[in-house]
Amino acid sequence: MAAYWIARARIDDPAQYKKYTDIAPKIIESYGGKTLARGGDFKIMEGPEMFKRFIVIEFPSLEQAEKCFNSAEYQSAASHRRNGGGIVENVIVEGVN
Repeated sequence: MAAYWIARARIDDPAQYKKYTDIAPKIIESYGGKTLARGGDFKIMEGPEMFKRFIVIEFPSLEQAEKCFNSAEYQSAASHRRNGGGIVENVIVEGVN
């Protein structure tokens, strides 16, 4: 069953965050991830307006999404955004049949 990696991001240092975005897509693809939405126009319908970037990635399964997130190569890439690039919330949710 498909799973969706959903992230909300606030970019504090675009140059530092770009170091992450230059690397992460290829890592995500190598785990079967398909980006469905990244950046672009959005409208917050409810909740705090803290985040300004929204990302949705589809994976073949919850397990595959978790493998990607927990992989050494993804954690290394994520260190760029975690070290001053911005704040990100990540959730992985299983789809429905």
